[in-house]
Amino acid sequence: MKLFGPLYDLVLKWSRHPHAERYLGAMSFAESSFFPIPVDVMLAPMCLADRERWIRYATIATVFSVLGGLAGYAIGWGMFEAIEPWLRESQYWEKFEQASAAFDEYGIWVVFAMGFSPLPYKVATIAAGVAVINLPGFIVGSVVGRAARFFLVAGLVRLGGQRFEDTLRTHVERIGWAVAVLIAVGIAWFMMRG
Repeated sequence: MKLFGPLYDLVLKWSRHPHAERYLGAMSFAESSFFPIPVDVMLAPMCLADRERWIRYATIATVFSVLGGLAGYAIGWGMFEAIEPWLRESQYWEKFEQASAAFDEYGIWVVFAMGFSPLPYKVATIAAGVAVINLPGFIVGSVVGRAARFFLVAGLVRLGGQRFEDTLRTHVERIGWAVAVLIAVGIAWFMMRG
């Protein structure tokens, strides 16, 4: 069953849209506070479509992701009581509790790590607001973590060039299904641990 090839082609088409930069900024903002789809899904194809603008695209993703992170912090700080019932029922509650415990022990290093890793950054931003961690430290951790991630992704796509695009297109189905299996295994392992 071909699932990931058509999705890849669709996202690549969006990445070449005249308003793609606006979409990237909006997606970066939303992903940092409430939206479930990672920014890399749009960033990588945009860099493939116009490899000379990779720095610009990574910068847009970073700036708007940090601004979205501030919105997530504000949600945690000011509206936690209102969203707590929803959060408890969502798939993010356990991750939220883990992030809160990590803040007590490691502070802004958690923001940096979650900003760089494929873990949901929005969980860290909301938990940071609930924990009321130092706001300048939160901003620094967010900028460094998100910039490191987005510039790494954009830079690798830039370096890979046409060969990277050809390889990705050839193997997109296998890569997509492998990632889906890894996520399923990771979730199963995580649930068995807890």
